[in-house]
Amino acid sequence: MPTDLRLAHTADLEPRELRSVRALLDEAFDGALSDEDFDHGLGGMHVLLYDGGGLAAHGSVVQRRVRHRGRWLRTGYVEAVAVRADVRRTGLGGRVTAELERVIARAYDLGALSASDEGAPLYTARGWQPWAGRVHALSPDGIVRLPEEEGGLYVRPALAGPLDPAGELVLDWRDGDVA
Repeated sequence: MPTDLRLAHTADLEPRELRSVRALLDEAFDGALSDEDFDHGLGGMHVLLYDGGGLAAHGSVVQRRVRHRGRWLRTGYVEAVAVRADVRRTGLGGRVTAELERVIARAYDLGALSASDEGAPLYTARGWQPWAGRVHALSPDGIVRLPEEEGGLYVRPALAGPLDPAGELVLDWRDGDVA
């Protein structure tokens, strides 16, 4: 199945492309994608795979700050990964993820993402590791623990080197789901 890959910053996407991304995500997440969730995938680099049927797959990586052992790491956070239903399980998710990993390896100290149970095998097969330590966020009211995110957060050390699971991860704050 031939596909064309496009890597572009949000600022370089045409409005029709953003509408196609939103439609793909709404379909892939059964309409459960909030406006805040969609917004989380904007402002960074997008990988778009096109085939004869239009947009076949998408993923983005946005910059976040994550504190670990007293150091704030420039983190490439993977968002909005989806594959059109008729072409799932054909390797497109892996192609999108490989391109996102390339961006992370060259531009960030750390890669991170929050994976669903269905999506986790894609990431673990590619070397992403479930974060075994505690997860917190720097909220408007100070640092708060996010126990609901523990077990679903995955990391891929890039320039930062290995992480110590005895140390916590503190995510920067954002509206909606923090992780």
